[in-house]
Amino acid sequence: MIILLSLLFMLMAALFVFTRLKVRQIEARYPPIGRMVDVGGYALHVVHVAAPAGADLPPLVFVHGASGNLRDQMAAFLKPLAGRAEMLFVDRPGHGYSERGGSDNDTPGGQARSIAAAMRKLGIDRAILVGHSFGGAITASFALEEPEMTAGLVFLAPATHPWPGGLAWYYGLTATPVIGQIFANTLALPAGLMALQTGVKCVFAPNPLPASYLEETAPALVLRPGEFRANAIDVDGLKAYVAGVASRYTEIAAPTVIITGDSDPVVLADIHSTGLDRDIADSELVWVENMGHKPDYVATDLAIAAIEKVAGRPRDLQAMARAVGRRIAADDVRCGPAAKAGFRNS
Repeated sequence: MIILLSLLFMLMAALFVFTRLKVRQIEARYPPIGRMVDVGGYALHVVHVAAPAGADLPPLVFVHGASGNLRDQMAAFLKPLAGRAEMLFVDRPGHGYSERGGSDNDTPGGQARSIAAAMRKLGIDRAILVGHSFGGAITASFALEEPEMTAGLVFLAPATHPWPGGLAWYYGLTATPVIGQIFANTLALPAGLMALQTGVKCVFAPNPLPASYLEETAPALVLRPGEFRANAIDVDGLKAYVAGVASRYTEIAAPTVIITGDSDPVVLADIHSTGLDRDIADSELVWVENMGHKPDYVATDLAIAAIEKVAGRPRDLQAMARAVGRRIAADDVRCGPAAKAGFRNS
């Protein structure tokens, strides 16, 4: 028994050292690309694109999903929208290079308030919020917390309502005090590195993973122990949070578009997206056939048209969705059920 315990201790020590070394390598490869903004005792890492001369859209604030960072939305939207709007890309509290702050940031409501604080610090009085996946819950909470700052809402494959079933086992484990910290500092990173490409591929399925995605968006950052735990706490607490707040979505009055795919392997679109459309008066729900969980990449043109529509421009989003569906009709990337651990029965 003593020998076994000694071997286990040595293994865990080796994994701890390996994790520390890999964290340094990951951060050297994907360093901060923005600036730190103090939001009241802690700082958020943001990329702020100043309002260009001749901007034809209101300010835009992009909110990334679980396991992500600001590079995800930047890679999709920065170039296509260059010169059209002031833009703010935010590492959510505890993600990317943002500090976590207090326990208030364990909830979408707290994170929404932190984003509002960053906007005020940067002089953004009112904006269209674009929220992907978990970022959808934050975007909805932002509209409830800060209606005067909300010019419009674009939800991309959002996770916003209670769903049947649970989550992948490692979220609850990692969110647990002590045991979760041990797991995040030893086993999570080496296991995550082995599963990273397959996992990201399955988020896109049935659509193909863009060749440059892993390098451009740095999803490996989430494997660092602190961010891994923050992400797990976020996800583990989401169902209880939205169960309490979803009944208030009827208070949202901002122009709203919801874009979702009928083949999403991560969220149950007929619960989250249809729920938002039911709850928010005059919202528009846009279904895309054969699209997975990444409309920001698979249907970037449609997402930008949705931004334009909530800004007041006439856009036929349903016709555009049909065109996107025809464009991706042959996509057939397969993904095993083990990787489909998201905001649905898993």
